[in-house]
Amino acid sequence: MTDTATGPLADIIAARLTAALAPTHLEVSNDSHLHAGHMGDDGTGESHFTVLVESPAFAGASRVARQRAVNHALADLLSTRIHALAIKARAPGE
Repeated sequence: MTDTATGPLADIIAARLTAALAPTHLEVSNDSHLHAGHMGDDGTGESHFTVLVESPAFAGASRVARQRAVNHALADLLSTRIHALAIKARAPGE
């Protein structure tokens, strides 16, 4: 598994997704620097993220179901600490 998380919140995101989805590949990118000063920027430098997660759990699942699984794993963070999350979810071999 690849994990590119950097920063405390990115590390939490990576740990949650690992526990929930047992990914074969995981990248957590902190995009907050691209949104500095914009709505949703809370000044922490950890408000906007992109995740690329590849998991056998996604085999046969729709795009919506995959995104819901990611959102479920991060639900409390999405309601309190994450302003924006871009999700790229795939099954192995896709």
